[in-house]
Amino acid sequence: MVDLEKELAAMREYYSSGNTRDASWRRAQLRGLLLLLHENQTEIFNVLKQDLGKHPAEAYRDEIGSTIKSINYALDNLKGWMSSEKAKLPKVALLTTAAIVPEPLGLVLVISSWNFPIGLSIEPLIGAIAAGNSMVLKPSELAPSCSSFLAQKIPAYLDSNGIKVIEGGPTVGEQLLQQKWDKIFFTGSAGVGRIVMAAAAKHLTPVTLELGGKCPAIVDFLSSSWDIEVAVERVLGAKFSACAGQACIGIDYILVEKKFYPTLVELIKIKLKTMFGENPRDSHSVARIINRHHFLRLKCLLDDPNVRASIVHTKKSQEVPHSRISCYGYIEPTILVDPPLESMIMEDEIFGPLLPIITLQKIEDSIEFIRSRPKPLSLYAFTNDRSLRKRIISETSSGSVVFNDALIQYLADTLPFGGIGDSGIGRYHGKFSFDEFTHYKAVAWRSFLVDFWFRFPPWNDHKLQLFRHCYEYDYLGVILTVLRLKKPKPSSAS
Repeated sequence: MVDLEKELAAMREYYSSGNTRDASWRRAQLRGLLLLLHENQTEIFNVLKQDLGKHPAEAYRDEIGSTIKSINYALDNLKGWMSSEKAKLPKVALLTTAAIVPEPLGLVLVISSWNFPIGLSIEPLIGAIAAGNSMVLKPSELAPSCSSFLAQKIPAYLDSNGIKVIEGGPTVGEQLLQQKWDKIFFTGSAGVGRIVMAAAAKHLTPVTLELGGKCPAIVDFLSSSWDIEVAVERVLGAKFSACAGQACIGIDYILVEKKFYPTLVELIKIKLKTMFGENPRDSHSVARIINRHHFLRLKCLLDDPNVRASIVHTKKSQEVPHSRISCYGYIEPTILVDPPLESMIMEDEIFGPLLPIITLQKIEDSIEFIRSRPKPLSLYAFTNDRSLRKRIISETSSGSVVFNDALIQYLADTLPFGGIGDSGIGRYHGKFSFDEFTHYKAVAWRSFLVDFWFRFPPWNDHKLQLFRHCYEYDYLGVILTVLRLKKPKPSSAS
């Protein structure tokens, strides 16, 4: 703990020296991140394979390519982000100018998650660096190969005086949370998020919490067979090809009309075979479950007899420990229809390759179904019904809404990514990442030549009348009152 406090004190001193504020430092660190990703792709593929069994194509799509894109976007826009913005003032503010000046927050802590251990570590660093902060990254200990990779490589490519990686488990995390930070950015479960927020409250530290929840997908009856096939393909891709469903914005369950579900289930079976073959485990296109705890948690969801009775498509789930990989095992993509709504699989975030389908009498009932549950991080709806789309936007609340696709909002630098309510606090990506790690300071300048004499005591009804006109921007009233051409209303106060 003493060594940690000394290390953080040195980082604060380095930040106070102004080094991290320079545009040249920010650009150098962002370019260092680019170089790290370009020069170590093979090793990144290997560590993601070891921790999560990810195929290189999935690893590049979700973690390497997406962060390269984000870094390039930050480099292209950094000058504009750093620039002060002139603030518009009312005419009554004579000889006064004002500006909004962005300044870094200071020393920030980034705690990343295990499901996208490279991408979710680097993505918030991009914003923190672009904003000019010094920072500590705490990678997830549940992805040890990726954590070790980041701890070894980041000091080789970035300024270790201002950017450090500290590895460790819950004890280290607890020690870090006891320290004073200027910002904490956390990605993970809601349970740990509450611990982070409670610790931050002791120092009044602002937090960004990127959590998750049960993200629904409304699948309306689509008249075109092409539209139906594309919709099912996109649903399955969003559920099973993103870390085997271990993704906070992945589809958690489907809502569909009862009369349409048999068609939907049959098409899902066909598309699963197309995507993953007869034996998905051998396709290397479905990632592995991160560890024994999460494997048994998922197995427990299915062990409920009432839930097991709702399974319509699966093969035997297998534990597949491997001497060369630290990820624990494999679970077959599993489809269920109408598991009990009070069961754990419908109460808790699934975070795995299990996809419940909930049937409704009318697709419009999906709105009330979603409203009756905690606000999701993302809401997906596959429909061509304009009226339904309008109702979804106006009558539901979620971090984001996507129509006729899924996950694409995460890749858009011009869209904020973040939750609401139980699914998170704050937003990032693109300029929003810069904003999340920035304080926008109000700066104003006044001339000594002109003053508003009536803003100082002693008070009288004449000055009261001038205040009224000024706050209503009634400039003619100000002039008439100053010239005594308009009599002030008497004050009602005794």
